[in-house]
Amino acid sequence: MLNSLHPGQLPLFALAGWINRQQQAAINYLREENRILREQLGGRRLRFTDDQRRRLAAKAGATLLGWHRASIARKWDFSSRRRTPGRPPLMHTMAPLIVRTAPGRPG
Repeated sequence: MLNSLHPGQLPLFALAGWINRQQQAAINYLREENRILREQLGGRRLRFTDDQRRRLAAKAGATLLGWHRASIARKWDFSSRRRTPGRPPLMHTMAPLIVRTAPGRPG
């Protein structure tokens, strides 16, 4: 595989790997910072202003839209209502007993 590389590709791959590591380090730092700040809130809910919400939504871009689309799809999939409505069926052994003990039936 190394024989088929263009001479400029190896430094480009090295640079791309270095940039990826730097970005991952920044993401890990920001995640930890968020965890620490949430711990300082003590379980209280974050309160954003409208301007802060707009700025976050602008940074989130397509990621936010995809999350919202998936969230709405989960909400409206009706999987919790797939059972048939009404009274549940009787056990097969109970039906003859009910018929036998019904009022007005000789038994």
